[in-house]
Amino acid sequence: MRSLLQKIKGYLSIERNRKRVIFFTILISFSLWLFWGIPLPTKLSSADIPVSTKLFDRNGKLIYEIYAGTRRSPVELNSLPDYIKNSTIAIEDKDFYKHYGFSFTGIARAAWKIVTRGKIEGGSTLTQQLVKNSLLTPERTVRRKAREFFLTILVEGIYSKDKILEMYLNQIPYGSTAYGIESASELYFGKAAKDLSLAEATLIAGLPQSPTRYSPFGAHPELAKVRQKEVLNQMVKNGYLKKEDADKVFGEELKYAKVKAPSAPHFALWVKDQLVERYGEKRVEQGGLRVTTTLDLELQNFTEVIVASEVGKLKKQKVGNGAALVTHPSTGEILTMVGSKDYFSEDEDGKVNVVLAERQPGSSIKPINYAYGLTNKKITAATTFADVPTCFSVAGQSLYCPKNYDGTYHGLVQARFALGNSYNIPAVKILAVNGVKEFVDFARNMGLTTFTDPDRYGLSLTLGGGEVKPYDMAIAFGVFANDGVKQPLIAITKIEDWKGKILEEVNIKDAKLTGEKVLDVGTAFLISHILHDNNARQEAFGTTSFLNVKGHPEVSVKTGTTNDRRDNWTVGFTKQITAVVWVGNNDNTPMGGAVSGVSGASPIWNKIIKFALDKSEKGEYDSDDDGHSWPLQPEDVVGATICADTGGAIPSGDPNNPGCPGRFEYFLEGTVPATSNIISQDLTIFNDTSQIALKDYLPEQVHVENKPTYTDPTGGLYCLSCPISSQSAVIKYPLSNRVGP
Repeated sequence: MRSLLQKIKGYLSIERNRKRVIFFTILISFSLWLFWGIPLPTKLSSADIPVSTKLFDRNGKLIYEIYAGTRRSPVELNSLPDYIKNSTIAIEDKDFYKHYGFSFTGIARAAWKIVTRGKIEGGSTLTQQLVKNSLLTPERTVRRKAREFFLTILVEGIYSKDKILEMYLNQIPYGSTAYGIESASELYFGKAAKDLSLAEATLIAGLPQSPTRYSPFGAHPELAKVRQKEVLNQMVKNGYLKKEDADKVFGEELKYAKVKAPSAPHFALWVKDQLVERYGEKRVEQGGLRVTTTLDLELQNFTEVIVASEVGKLKKQKVGNGAALVTHPSTGEILTMVGSKDYFSEDEDGKVNVVLAERQPGSSIKPINYAYGLTNKKITAATTFADVPTCFSVAGQSLYCPKNYDGTYHGLVQARFALGNSYNIPAVKILAVNGVKEFVDFARNMGLTTFTDPDRYGLSLTLGGGEVKPYDMAIAFGVFANDGVKQPLIAITKIEDWKGKILEEVNIKDAKLTGEKVLDVGTAFLISHILHDNNARQEAFGTTSFLNVKGHPEVSVKTGTTNDRRDNWTVGFTKQITAVVWVGNNDNTPMGGAVSGVSGASPIWNKIIKFALDKSEKGEYDSDDDGHSWPLQPEDVVGATICADTGGAIPSGDPNNPGCPGRFEYFLEGTVPATSNIISQDLTIFNDTSQIALKDYLPEQVHVENKPTYTDPTGGLYCLSCPISSQSAVIKYPLSNRVGP
């Protein structure tokens, strides 16, 4: 036995030429194939027949078919420009012509991660990628990696490097229907691969690493250029290009081929991204999945037409784009997703899905600010604020002096009417009472994922000073609709294979159980009630605006327009439907001055939510809902009659305030005001202007008068018998003594 081992050792030490190593490897690989089921490399030319994946709407209507295999046009390597070969090698495997199929550094790194982290991963050579995509499954196991290792050596022994590169370029997936460089060239640029320019070739070369993510036709087309830049940088680094030439190539404008968009293109491609994350690119494009989504194709088609036609009417107002998202708040089902006015629009980057983009919300963020004040009982719906010229003093910063959208001041305004009419100064005062940091934490808990570091924001946050996603706004406003429960949005309810085997399924009736209680039901009721109160908003919007939905008076709604008119929103909801609509320009240029809370997004929103609510009334979206649409008064909410001017209790026998007009209001239990909040005190008044003198005056310039006054929660003093024009305030933030309602 010892003699035999010595002979073998001697054989291996002497016979070091490549052919014998290959022969020895073939014997090992063949043995493993017999006992372990490794496929032979001959399968590289006989791939299994792929089956397309189909996406269906909630009613079984076909939305989109994802397929591969039919667009496969082999080409010979010598027919392609050198830069196709060079760009692929530079970005995927710079040492391709130097190694024997694998990188020792990559293997060591993969082994280390297996041992230390239990993760099966590691950089792959071109040969390994070819083996993995054409002969093996994408599963991440030690067994699969071992198979890949031996097959890679075997392929390297059988085929020349040029042949391996040729097979790679002909068989690797480049996204959508394109398998191979020729199909990719036809799909993305409408030409043969041999006719690709250097700019076009470098964009395509970057796709195989993650075809769905980097596709210029995918959900994030901007990432295609980012990836192209990486390819060019690697070509420079590896000596294929000069830096100045690479920069010139990157700056070239690419003209993509026209492709037929799927129904609901932004939604379909977004769902495809999710599927690829779960099942891998190959299975999604060849594995025959049958996917039932939450989309209502009828509502989707209607919404697409409305967004396109209404944005078209706003051309003179310099509005170039629009987006809409409709959900069923109790379950989080996405019923409609329209990411732009036209998927093929080049002037507005139509392929960019604005529903998932970050934009400034304007005043549409205010209800969340008010909700925080209500839930912590720092304000009530009757808490009154002095809407007068006000500046906020923050240490180390210049004075912040917000203005109302209408350019005027309204004196004493109760929270209900301040929110309904979207007055800015009361909203900023409420944020000052709440605290910016505390509000950021609350808003994030409501679903606004873009609110992260509180230090980035100031008091302008309640006027839209921080960017949000329409997607997140649907979640946050869904909390109000859903009695305080935050429901994550879902797009897929069932995934089967093409033979009918169920792989995943969501029971919609159980979907409600996944929600998280983030707001008390009383606060959700109060915000909903204020936002559907047409009387509370009529001073700013009139009585017959697009915020009133014909046949559906129960709708709660809030608009938002940024001060520079770069974004315009309308967000509204009932128990059954939440609808978010945005209009603006993708390049962030301002819209015209005519775009406001009663124009722009609101006509689009009105038509969409009415159509959706009409369908909902027929029971199309109900999932054991209780059927009511109106905000119903919960047990922890009580009603009371209070003063219509100060929001305080109606005085009884107070000689300084013998009476006040009353109005009815809802309150969280325990927050009904007990006092009138009016105090008579001496005020210093300028003789010539009758303005209240706060500072910088001489004794002969002023006189003292006893006046009835009110002090709002920020410490802002208001004289009830003085003209609004005579009053102003400077408030230090943070507030030293915050008071309750």
